[in-house]
Amino acid sequence: MLVVEDEDAIAEPLVEGLEREGFEVERVARGEDALAAPEPDVVLLDLRLPDVDGFTVCRRLRERSQVPIIIVSARGEEVDRVAGLELGADDYVVKPFSVREVAARIRAVTRRTAAAAPAEDGTTRVGELTVDRRARRATLTGRELELTPKEFDVLAALAADPGAAVSRRRLLEDVWDTAWYGSAKTIDVHVAALRRKLGDPGWIETVRGVGFRLRDA
Repeated sequence: MLVVEDEDAIAEPLVEGLEREGFEVERVARGEDALAAPEPDVVLLDLRLPDVDGFTVCRRLRERSQVPIIIVSARGEEVDRVAGLELGADDYVVKPFSVREVAARIRAVTRRTAAAAPAEDGTTRVGELTVDRRARRATLTGRELELTPKEFDVLAALAADPGAAVSRRRLLEDVWDTAWYGSAKTIDVHVAALRRKLGDPGWIETVRGVGFRLRDA
């Protein structure tokens, strides 16, 4: 994994602790070095870097890769958490933290990535919308949608049974699994982003008091 952290006092014990947990770790202190590094299995990303803002690093990594990204930052305000998730981060850990918690988050994120296995058919078609779980691609009227990994997972969960209401709890369990410690508002953030990218908010309907459903076109 790649740890992107410029403060030695934080990075050194974090790297040592993660190595004791069995991870192979490389550490860089600058955003540009993170962008130039070979693609790792997981990225732990600080937001306050000396050259490039961590949000920019997150966005640029996500534009070119599906690598799991966990933001690790002292900036714990909801606006920062939401911004990080909207840019494609898979999780957000607020400093101070324990190495055991970070290790648990890493394992949860990698489990979710590995569990993104295709259904038997692999493809769902709802009108002009196609969700291909095997390729992890979604197209609308033949145009591929540029989705973050979590946005795709939410869409795939809804597309598994078009027209059926999917509860917020079920989405949290299926997409973020039970190790997710953040606010349930992250579901609303991802649904809002999906509605924008689908070009019609009517594709995903809100079921008051329950959750959401994909329109059965």
